Amino acid sequence: MASEDETQGVQEKSKKPSDSAFKQQRLPAWQPVLTAGTVLPTFFVIGILFIPVGVALLYFSDEVSEFVYDYTKCKRTGYNMTCAEYLTTNYNGSCNCEIQFELPKQFTGNVYMYYGLSNYYQNHRRYVKSRDDEQLLGRLSSNPSSDCIPFAYVEENGGDIPIAPCGAIANSLFNDTLTLKFDGKDVPLLNTGIAWPSDKNIKFKNPPGNLTLALQHFSKPKFWQKELWQLDPKNPDNNGFQNEDLIVWMRTAALPSFRKLYRRVDHSKPGFQNGLNKGSYTLEIVYRMY
Repeated sequence: MASEDETQGVQEKSKKPSDSAFKQQRLPAWQPVLTAGTVLPTFFVIGILFIPVGVALLYFSDEVSEFVYDYTKCKRTGYNMTCAEYLTTNYNGSCNCEIQFELPKQFTGNVYMYYGLSNYYQNHRRYVKSRDDEQLLGRLSSNPSSDCIPFAYVEENGGDIPIAPCGAIANSLFNDTLTLKFDGKDVPLLNTGIAWPSDKNIKFKNPPGNLTLALQHFSKPKFWQKELWQLDPKNPDNNGFQNEDLIVWMRTAALPSFRKLYRRVDHSKPGFQNGLNKGSYTLEIVYRMY
């Protein structure tokens, strides 16, 4: 029979790591000797190779036309006050305003409309986590992810109703409505084809069957005015978790000032095949706080 000391010695030896060259970091190594004679020529060669890349990028960026207008201080139609001022006391309502502007030159090719926000920290750690990816894949549960709290449930009739989509990101969905007019006629805008295909095809799915029935035991986010299945009444394929406005918003921005794609000009319509014409335009805005 082995003594206690002998048994302890065997156990200690059994924990000894393998004496291989890899685990003991004895593999042969090579390290370049950096001198001015080798480093400087390498930098020059790499720099020369990147010159045509930079020229190409500069050329294509100069080919892009851009028109930016800040409608934060847009005045409410028929009133001598801004929509921002009006909504501070009527935060559950909406405010209509119009902006007239001149497009100084024709925008040729594909034309896109973006909305931009500044000083909005979508990259905040708690904000980024405030979502339920299983829910966004159409896998509905009466117990949303704890990451969604405090936007996981809404109290109704003395009970807690789960929210879909839950979380702070979905709750703060951008919901201003922008309409562009040229010579008094609506510019045809498309609200599809604005989200990344990988997002729409992989990360966002609707539950099987009738969407209204699937969501009958769920509540819309607290600050939404529409139900999830009503986001696009004209296109049933652009509703629910696969609504492209929602998908674009759910892809959080890395910086506090950012732009997100809002609409595409429909170039199949007469008068807009070649882009946007030079001239007078009117931007009609339904400005909302929530």
